[in-house]
Amino acid sequence: MAEDRQRSDNERTPDFATRLIHFGSEIDRTTGAASFPIYQTSTFHHFDLEHPPVHDYTRSGNPTRQALEDYIATLEGGARGFAFASGMAAISAACFLLSAGDHLICTEDVYGGTYRLLTTILSRMNIETTFVDMTDLEQVKAALRPNTKAVFLETPSNPTLKITDIRAVAGWAKENGLLTMLDNTFMTPYHQRPIELGIDIVLHSATKFLGGHSDVLAGLAVAATDELGVRLKQIQNGLGNVLGVQDSWLLIRGMKTLQARMEAHERSARTLASWLAAHPEIARVYYPGLSDHPGREIQEAQSRGYGAVVSFDVGSGERARRLLGRVKLPLVAVSLGAVESILSYPAMMSHAAMPPEVRAERGITDGLLRYSVGLEAVDDLIADLEQALR
Repeated sequence: MAEDRQRSDNERTPDFATRLIHFGSEIDRTTGAASFPIYQTSTFHHFDLEHPPVHDYTRSGNPTRQALEDYIATLEGGARGFAFASGMAAISAACFLLSAGDHLICTEDVYGGTYRLLTTILSRMNIETTFVDMTDLEQVKAALRPNTKAVFLETPSNPTLKITDIRAVAGWAKENGLLTMLDNTFMTPYHQRPIELGIDIVLHSATKFLGGHSDVLAGLAVAATDELGVRLKQIQNGLGNVLGVQDSWLLIRGMKTLQARMEAHERSARTLASWLAAHPEIARVYYPGLSDHPGREIQEAQSRGYGAVVSFDVGSGERARRLLGRVKLPLVAVSLGAVESILSYPAMMSHAAMPPEVRAERGITDGLLRYSVGLEAVDDLIADLEQALR
């Protein structure tokens, strides 16, 4: 019986918090260093031409970047991971799995950079995109064409935090032989693991919550299968849009504290969202943790939390600009997911690439602000917003 108990303990899958620290490359096997080394090299010596080294040129592979790529694959539960120079580089690489003449179905209120890629670059390559409200599966189904090859999801969406039923869309896509890609930046693998829900490729702007400290620009992709991994590797190597080794190391360091940060971020975000929802000066609040947020039940079924991004509408562009000029604690800046709070103005920042009429159709008004709640004391964040609103 003691042997059975020992075997059971040995077979136990470690919790997420443990896997963040013990991910396979946490110790350098050569020296025992507690931090994986930065292999600051562009090329590698071939000691034996008949048996080439694992790595031969850093664009094609580097031990530091490989440690990061294995790390994110482990966290997302995928077959292979890939690190890119930015989140948009990762999304672009995934979209390059498509060919001229193909058609893509995409979340309508997607990140502005993704919208720009699809409408101004891939469109020139004869790759078409139909944007739909993915909270309605029937609209997704109605967008299917004979040349449709893929579906791109973002949930919660940016910046209005609409919730898509990942399992339902992924299941329908598989029935129709479609590739599925999902931007998991807001949730991270701590909150949401799309591959377990049927998604083929998970994407991250790792600049955000995964890095967490506003000091690294990076993108990550995880393929659910080895076959997809081979195809993504070919694109990564061919385009050369890889993440540098210094940034790979910074990202590994940042990811180790992901769970602790996300839990603290979310606690404050829920408090802030509730306060905003009760404030008479706020026209509307978007946050999946609010009881009246559309799709909350779906969010709870497919994620372990609600995240740290709260969007709210102050009623007009004039009032939004006035508030942005008065806040004292959050950065007024592009980006999100950092230890410091960041207040963004989507109409002029993250979604400036969208024409005004397109933003209006998607609910991205001139009065909409997006608050990425940091690790400051939430009472101080609320007091700061209160004085700014006054």
